[in-house]
Amino acid sequence: MFGIEILAKLIRILRSAASPAQIAGGFILGMIIGLTPLWSLHNLIVFFLIVILNVNIGMALFSFALFSGFAYLLDPLFHEFGFFLLVDLTDLKQTWTGLYNVPILALSKFNNTVVMGSLISSLILLGPVYIGSKKGVVWYRENIDTRMQKWKIVKVIKGSKIYDIYQKIRSLGD
Repeated sequence: MFGIEILAKLIRILRSAASPAQIAGGFILGMIIGLTPLWSLHNLIVFFLIVILNVNIGMALFSFALFSGFAYLLDPLFHEFGFFLLVDLTDLKQTWTGLYNVPILALSKFNNTVVMGSLISSLILLGPVYIGSKKGVVWYRENIDTRMQKWKIVKVIKGSKIYDIYQKIRSLGD
């Protein structure tokens, strides 16, 4: 039952009046929080961006849950990438030391290999995932949603009295 509820909420988000850019924006901000360790300074900043920017919060929560599962599996790779950035690139050691001596940046835990690797990985993925998710929303709305509206079960549900009551209650909130 839980999986069906999540799928229903995802479809509701995709069918909402939110623009594809708003949905994709929520998706990538949730991705950053999901891929990186939760209790980090940069995640606090991303959380404020979710609240301040006009992005879909539901999609941000969905994306956070989705990418948290991937992050658990990818942590060894994030560690290796972060180790490469923090230790193997000897030219950057002075930069990392200087940044660590800035009190607020020390709170960001960037000197942790998993934090550094996952944050840089999520920033690298930011553009392609945004474009892909934006195109995915448009594709869903143009192809899948129009087909679903023609299904007999959808027509039966929309023709019922319960759906009429639901629509009236929903319009009161607008």
